[in-house]
Amino acid sequence: MALSERLGLPLVDHAEGYDLVLELLPEGLQLRPLGKKAPGPTRVDFASGAVAHRRQFGGGKGQMIAKAVGIKGGSCPDVLDATAGLGRDAFVLSTLGCRVTLLERSPVIHALLESGLFRAGQTDDAELQAIIARMRLIHADSQQWMTDQAAVGQRYPVVYLDPMFPHSDKSALVKKEMRAFRPVVGDDLDADALLDSALQIASHRVVVKRPRKAPFLAQQPPSFQLEGKSSRYDIYALKKL
Repeated sequence: MALSERLGLPLVDHAEGYDLVLELLPEGLQLRPLGKKAPGPTRVDFASGAVAHRRQFGGGKGQMIAKAVGIKGGSCPDVLDATAGLGRDAFVLSTLGCRVTLLERSPVIHALLESGLFRAGQTDDAELQAIIARMRLIHADSQQWMTDQAAVGQRYPVVYLDPMFPHSDKSALVKKEMRAFRPVVGDDLDADALLDSALQIASHRVVVKRPRKAPFLAQQPPSFQLEGKSSRYDIYALKKL
């Protein structure tokens, strides 16, 4: 009842007539698409599955994301993840030692992430608890929040952006999360403005994750890039880390 009221969603005992339902189960909060050929439910789980596997076998500080944010040796900069989503990149950065502040504006996605963080923090895994303790979740519109914080002198060494990229018929939504996400959050049509706000609050660099062939945000070329098979990182360097 409390969650329903907080999110402004109806509390129902049947799913008929809905395209998506948010379900609170013993294993956590999940978003479940309905209808024929609907993908399975999406929930945030840091203790098992693909996220936990990446934590153990993902390549550590040799990963491209680690190089992009400037993790090297014993240096792990604080990171503001302004497009948190399901928190996977933030979790990777936290496993590598960074303190990460996560911003998520969608009430539903924020609730999913909040549920996953809470459950991970309740496990008996001391290492996982320490990782989660380095992650701070805030429900806010990132552009406005960053602008407001920058106005009072708040700065973060690194600001990380991974905006939702508008899809075309040719870009199949292979991940089930994307099929659930788009009806809830849509595309990040303000992504160009996000870059401007990020550059205001970052003290050392802004890192933007993009599909490999996507245009630059705000048509602004980065200082340098790191490129993978399907995605790339555009790094806007302001000061040496």
